[in-house]
Parts: sequence; structure tokens; C-alpha cells
Amino acid sequence: MSVRKKAGGEALTNAAIAYMKQHRTDKFSLQEMADALFVNGSYLLRTFKRHTGYTPLAYHHHLRCEYAKEQLVTTNQSVSEIGEAAGFVSSSHFSHIFKKMEGCTPTEYRMNHQET
Repeated sequence: MSVRKKAGGEALTNAAIAYMKQHRTDKFSLQEMADALFVNGSYLLRTFKRHTGYTPLAYHHHLRCEYAKEQLVTTNQSVSEIGEAAGFVSSSHFSHIFKKMEGCTPTEYRMNHQET
């Protein structure tokens, strides 16, 4: 792989991450992100995974969960309010994705990480 191609892939990955951060609460669409970045969706998927180890959807979930983790520890909002603010469509979907990514439910995470 040429240095130029590698640098282009890193730039594309960084642009995709910036896009996902800006659109964290929006419904995820690989095609919309690819269109916004002026690239083919399949190319974006391959390049992103090669540079991060994640698919774009998994990384989008990761960003949402990172936001939720911070809110779980620093606020008294309900789990469902936090899930909604993070961009999940329902509290059950939020709990499912959170448990898959973090190994515990949002409530368990809150109980284990809140300062006393």
C-alpha cells in the first residue's frame, strides 16, 4: 500500500469519525455518511474497518455508549432519558447495545461507577 493511499485512508477515517460525532443522535446511515464524504459506501466501510478495527455502525454505537457512560455517572437522569439523549430509538435498544458493548446494563454501570 502506498503512503499516499494510507494517508488518504486515515484522512477519510478521521472525517468519518468527525461526521459520526456531529451526527451522534441521528439514525445511522452508511450511505448518507458516504454521500456526505463524497465516497462509495463500500469503500468507506472497508477503509474505516481497516483503520479502526470497527465497522462504522459499531463505532457509532461506541460513541453513543461513551456519551451514555458519562451521563450515567454524572447526572441523575433516568436510563431511558440518557438512552434517548444518546440517540437510541428505545430504552430496550439502548440497554441491549450498551450491554453488548460494555458487558453490563446501563443501571449496573451506573451503580458500579457512581462516586459515593
